[in-house]
Amino acid sequence: MKTDQRNSIFIRCCYGYAVSGMAVLVIGAILPSIIKEAGISFLAAGGLLSIMAIGNLSSSFIFPVMVSLMGKKKSITIVTLFVPSSLLVLSLLPPLAVMYAVILLYGFARGCITILNNAAVNDIYGDTATSKLNILHCSFAVGAFLAPLLTAAMMKLGFGWKITLYLIVVLTIFSAISYGTMNYQLIDDRKSKSNNSVAGNRGFLRSFPFYCIAFILFFYLGVENCINGWFVTYLQNTGVMSAEFATTLVSLTWLVIMGGRLVCAAMSKKMHRSTILLIHSIGSAVCLFILIKVNSLPLVTISLLGLGYFLSGIYPTCIANAGPLIQGSTFGMSLLTAISAMGGIFTPQIVGGAADRVGIVAAISILVFNVVFVVILSAVNFRIWHQKKKVGQTS
Repeated sequence: MKTDQRNSIFIRCCYGYAVSGMAVLVIGAILPSIIKEAGISFLAAGGLLSIMAIGNLSSSFIFPVMVSLMGKKKSITIVTLFVPSSLLVLSLLPPLAVMYAVILLYGFARGCITILNNAAVNDIYGDTATSKLNILHCSFAVGAFLAPLLTAAMMKLGFGWKITLYLIVVLTIFSAISYGTMNYQLIDDRKSKSNNSVAGNRGFLRSFPFYCIAFILFFYLGVENCINGWFVTYLQNTGVMSAEFATTLVSLTWLVIMGGRLVCAAMSKKMHRSTILLIHSIGSAVCLFILIKVNSLPLVTISLLGLGYFLSGIYPTCIANAGPLIQGSTFGMSLLTAISAMGGIFTPQIVGGAADRVGIVAAISILVFNVVFVVILSAVNFRIWHQKKKVGQTS
């Protein structure tokens, strides 16, 4: 495959992922306005975040079937058009049941884009895909950084949240066109040359380390989805900052996450993955404890940015840690994704339900439970991998 052909596919995937990051994070940025104008409860708003995660999870099972029936090109083109149409319907503030339906489609489309992007970059770059995947995931962080910042800028200029939504609608339409005109034959040709027989491996099903990593991701994604969906609302309700500063701060957190992932990629060349995971887990726990205990604007700002930095390395490091266990198994990756996604489904709903009773500021403390378990399981994972290292050295 020619370099310029591969670069064309890669650039389109990066653009699609950046727009996906914007589309996902804008929901959290405008959630306070939706709660106020639609008159819905925190529990109902938490349901929106959970429904989005359910849609994301369903893509792991539905999108492969769509591709087998219609092919990649037609499937992803149809799916990516769900995003602008969902945002347009959401801007009308329809009844809650309709909101749930469009957010379900919205989450499903996000999951399909993730699947396609990761698979495409893996397939066209093969053994050299690691650095490209890091850049790909950074492009999502770029979009996630820009969405709250754009929302804050619009608020500062006196525009409503719907204007931000309409701007992202335009970008997502261009994304759908980009995916619709991509050369999928090049991807399929490269994939057919690199298929590996280990894809059918099932040994991980009896592996405790596999489930340890899966449940680290379960509790981690609960925290990440709450940051994406609840933290603008949370920061506004603390009373220590303005609405504009809150949305800007969440945006800056994603900028830190982007940088953190690049730092983590560099660290992985000098340090074992389990060690990196434990360090980042402990750091995220410390930052979350500080965040929920202080009322000082400088300390809240520093602790949230620190939380973003330490959380940034957990997901990709877990995926890399699971690699030797699942040995390229598609089923293994799907199961890992499914278990982890459940945390992203349940946690925002639990936080939303608690917020109706005790307020969003107190309800965010539930995330302490998540980070404590991330630390415990990361410590177990660290011990498992280093025991294996000792055994290998003595044998």
